[in-house]
Amino acid sequence: MTTAFTPSSAARLSLAALLSIGLATFATASVKASAQAPTLLTGQAAFTDWNQQQPGVRHKITVADLPQPKPDEAVSNQPHVIPRPANAFPIAPAGFKVTLYAGGDTTPMQRADNVEHMTRSGGTFTEPRLIRVAPNGDLFLSDSGAGEIIVLRGVRPDGKAAQIATFATGLDHPFGIAFYPADNPKYVYVGNATTVQRLPYHAGDLHASGPAETIVPDIPGYAQLTGGGHWTRDVVFTKDGQHMLVSVGSGSNVDDADTHDREFHRADVLEYTPEGKFVEVYAHGLRNCVGEAINPATGSLWCSTNERDNLGNHLVPDYVTSVPEGSFFGWPWYYMGGHRDPRLKDPCANGTGPNPQLAAPLTAFQALACKRVDLSSKVLTPDVLVQPHMASLEMLFYPTRNVLENMGRPADIPGKPPIKGGQNLPTSIFPSDYIGGAFAAEHGSWNRANRAGYEVIYIPMRDGHATGEYDDFLTGFVTADGQVWGRPVGVAVAKDGSLFVTDDGSRSVWHVTYTGK
Repeated sequence: MTTAFTPSSAARLSLAALLSIGLATFATASVKASAQAPTLLTGQAAFTDWNQQQPGVRHKITVADLPQPKPDEAVSNQPHVIPRPANAFPIAPAGFKVTLYAGGDTTPMQRADNVEHMTRSGGTFTEPRLIRVAPNGDLFLSDSGAGEIIVLRGVRPDGKAAQIATFATGLDHPFGIAFYPADNPKYVYVGNATTVQRLPYHAGDLHASGPAETIVPDIPGYAQLTGGGHWTRDVVFTKDGQHMLVSVGSGSNVDDADTHDREFHRADVLEYTPEGKFVEVYAHGLRNCVGEAINPATGSLWCSTNERDNLGNHLVPDYVTSVPEGSFFGWPWYYMGGHRDPRLKDPCANGTGPNPQLAAPLTAFQALACKRVDLSSKVLTPDVLVQPHMASLEMLFYPTRNVLENMGRPADIPGKPPIKGGQNLPTSIFPSDYIGGAFAAEHGSWNRANRAGYEVIYIPMRDGHATGEYDDFLTGFVTADGQVWGRPVGVAVAKDGSLFVTDDGSRSVWHVTYTGK
């Protein structure tokens, strides 16, 4: 099925949404606005529900907008994912086309299905999650529930994948995928729940030519959270290719890391050599950096991060941020630039908060007798705050000017001279407003009375730095009466500039192209 969306097919806003945004004509103008100036929501109006999310809306949430903790607001509002209704489809801004690229051919995935040993779905995918593009243009997808890496290649006339092949099997909840070396890779690195492995690879391979080699055997894995919580391990390489960065989420919501040794080397980004030798804790205090990306403009690491639960509907914001080496983002003791979590004391002076490079966790006696120290002034504020409980997952940067130049696009970038050449150009490269910005998949979560997330967002950038805002880009995964049928997880930009989105609710891969129509 192929659908080109126009302003008349935008999701309808509720009366409450219209009142909170304060625009009487918003329902008919919102998609048109996305092709012009987005409607900017600030302050409390920026905290919207699923029924107010649609292309053409821009949010800016700041630390000043955060309420006081309200634990009594905490809810368990896990969606029951329904089969995609016949009239339901992802909604993109005007000028974009959305097609179902692969999957969507079996029953929806429920949270209860996400266990250590999942039952296969019987369709194309069991649990399609992170997706990355190989240098030759193939799409590599982690089917975490099936324990497989899948390769998708090409597009048929009907918009479906021309080839689907299984690159590797027998993996333990694979998630992160990285090609190394970047330009002419010899390996595909895979972040599993408890290990990092690499498989031999040559450009164009549809199947690994040899067995997986375990290079990091001891990543902290699984957790006591629902569904085995925070088992995703993303893997990226620094821009110079000298270091491998592996994200590891916390094992709990807010356990004191000094008194719970199972949190050792969790809520961190860990640095290794490409051969798997541990170097250091690169950054710490990130509750769950699910998606990693290297900013092509600055070379810096960025994380798409899930924050903690049970402090209220509007706490704590998830975020997308640059992550400097040695940085501290507060978990579990603090959040958002030094706000104290009321459930915890300050960290131990001899613990991992002040000393992330400790070789071992504190003993029970050390933790019991420790001196507490206030580190609130050292907590970084993330670059982009998204709404609480959106469950921000994979992120990526849309190609920069230099990449587009190599593709031959005469980009109309304001303030920049035209790029020379560019004959027979692909039509799916996004407009210049998207160049150098970032996309992130928002899976949606359970800890908010009125759901948010279930969309893909766009994050504007200027010279590689975020403006602090984000746009609703791809919505429509929730029906008009609030039932969830899709949950975005992964995002990838193909060599022709189009966007692919994985959705583990409907077990699908979606394709978003720009047509300008």
